[in-house]
Amino acid sequence: MIIDSHAHITEESLRAEAPRIVADMQKDGLCGIIEVGCDYSTSRDALDIAQKNEGVYALVGTHPEFAAEYGDKEKDFYLEAAKDPKVVGIGEIGLDYYYETPEREIQKRAFVAQLELADAAKLPVSLHIRDAYGDLMTILKDNRRYLSHGMLMHCYCGSKEFVKELAPFDSYFAFGGVVTFKNAKKDDILRAVPRDRLIVETDCPYMTPVPFRGKRNEPKYVVHTARYIAEALGMDHEEFQAMTVENTLRLFPKMRIK
Repeated sequence: MIIDSHAHITEESLRAEAPRIVADMQKDGLCGIIEVGCDYSTSRDALDIAQKNEGVYALVGTHPEFAAEYGDKEKDFYLEAAKDPKVVGIGEIGLDYYYETPEREIQKRAFVAQLELADAAKLPVSLHIRDAYGDLMTILKDNRRYLSHGMLMHCYCGSKEFVKELAPFDSYFAFGGVVTFKNAKKDDILRAVPRDRLIVETDCPYMTPVPFRGKRNEPKYVVHTARYIAEALGMDHEEFQAMTVENTLRLFPKMRIK
C-alpha cells in the first residue's frame, strides 16, 4: 500500500471521477491521498473531499500563480481549516518564475506570509518551486524561524547538490511521473536524497508516468513511479512503498492511516 502525497482529484478534468477514485483506493493499492489546494476555492474543495472520505487528507494554500489573490479572506480560511484533523499541511505555496506572472515581489510576499501562517498553525509546508531556487534559499534563510514543522519539496526538480543545501530546513523531497520519462535523467538526484526523506506523488491529473504517459494521471498510477524509483535505488518494491508511507506520515503527523 502507498500514499499519493500530492493530488488534484477535485480539479475540473478529474472532478467527475473523484468518487470512483476514492472508492477504488484499496483496490488500487492506495492507503492515502493528499488533496492539494491552489487557492481559496480549490482549498475549500480539498477540505470538503477530505472531510467526507476516509484516507483522504488535505493541504490548503495559495499557489504562486495566484499569489496576487492572497489576502485576509485566504489567511482566515486557511488558519481555520488548519484546525480540522483532515488538514495536514499548508500548500502548495512557493515561487514560480517560469511565466513571470504575477510579479516576483508579489509571489515572495505571499510565500513568506504563508510560511508564517503554517508556523502559527504548527503544520508542515508543501513547496512549489520553479526556476526560483536562488530566491528560495534567501527566503528560507531569512525566515528560518517559521520552518520548525517540516517542509516538502513538491515535484522536486533541483540538482543533487541542492539536496544538501536544503537539508538544514528539515526538507523532504517528492517525485512524480517525470522521473519515469525517457529523457528525465533523475537517477543521480534520486540517489542523492536520503531515503528517510523520499516521498512519491502524482500531481494528477498532470505528469502521468510511463507506461501511461499521454493519458490523464490518477492517484493509482503512483505505484508505477514508485516501482521505477525502487529499481533505480536497488530496493524491493514493497519495501520501498512501505518506506515512503513511513516518510509521509512522519512529515504529516496528523494523518491517520489504517
